[in-house]
Amino acid sequence: MLERGSTIGILGGGQLGRMMAVAGARLGYRCIGYAPAGDNVAAPVCDDFFINAWDDKPALAAFAAKCDVVTWEFENVPVAVAAAMPPDGIFPLPRALETAQDRLIEKRFVENLGGRPAPYAKVDSRADLDMAIERIGMPGILKTRRDGYDGKGQWRLSSQRDVEALTFSDRPAIYEGLVSFSAEFSVILVRGRDGEVRFWESPRNLHEHGILATSALPAGEVIKEQSDPARELARQVADALSYVGVLTLEFFACDDGPVFNEMAPRVHNSGHWTIEGAVTSQFENHIRAVAGLPLGNTRTTAKKVVMNNVLGKDIKGVTEHLGVSDAHWHDYGKKQTRAGRKMGHVTRLIR
Repeated sequence: MLERGSTIGILGGGQLGRMMAVAGARLGYRCIGYAPAGDNVAAPVCDDFFINAWDDKPALAAFAAKCDVVTWEFENVPVAVAAAMPPDGIFPLPRALETAQDRLIEKRFVENLGGRPAPYAKVDSRADLDMAIERIGMPGILKTRRDGYDGKGQWRLSSQRDVEALTFSDRPAIYEGLVSFSAEFSVILVRGRDGEVRFWESPRNLHEHGILATSALPAGEVIKEQSDPARELARQVADALSYVGVLTLEFFACDDGPVFNEMAPRVHNSGHWTIEGAVTSQFENHIRAVAGLPLGNTRTTAKKVVMNNVLGKDIKGVTEHLGVSDAHWHDYGKKQTRAGRKMGHVTRLIR
């Protein structure tokens, strides 16, 4: 268990690291960050921040030397960087990054645990894509195997015209068939160093243009009925990875049960509501887990919770949210606005 005043290192400099560092400070820890140059919004709330390239070995060594434990806030941190940290002081283990960073590896991993993803096929060439479409059919989505998030690196294919218009780069990809679903939801858990697992209530998620727009509770009967098997799969994933910290799995609620979509080995956008809407937030419980502290209560504290992302230039109208009773605004401090960029979020509670 980390003593008060110990230092937690965070790989990545985005808003998740920002909220993680705030939670760490509340628990009495110093938090320092490491990320390449950019709009590192975690830096102002960290005790120290390294702005260096991922392949800067001397800087990484200096960062690691200052940390008692290290975690990450971004699933595309290079695996080699996580592996360069002290093996008994990096949580979760780098294997979680290896698994989640490649969509093909991720789906096969989940399938081996008994999970059910949408129909998919490996695509390394235009010929592979043609065969995948012939086997799975259209509509479907072609996704890069690596580096895609918030709708990036994805192409929806609904007709042969879409396929012909596609500029294929031979970049490793995966083709997924669309599934018919009534709702999208996520399972968010925290697993401690001792293997204890706790779950937050699953929210109903609404995406717009591939970006999460809203997470809401209660999620409805369909999601409530499917949360138990989804949780069981998430628990198996966490156990198989010897996971420590917050882990999120996203699902489609289908007529014949939950279909796995993807996993995120980190705190997650669909769990932001837990800051005000749960006894212990995902950020505090992540810090508790990596520090070896007892996990906090994950119970929902309001009858209704709605979290909305504020994207791009929509931030200019945020003052209207603050006039609403039980509304909580979180500004990520980003300097540059652009379409689809997450600038902050608003959580509203009905108690």
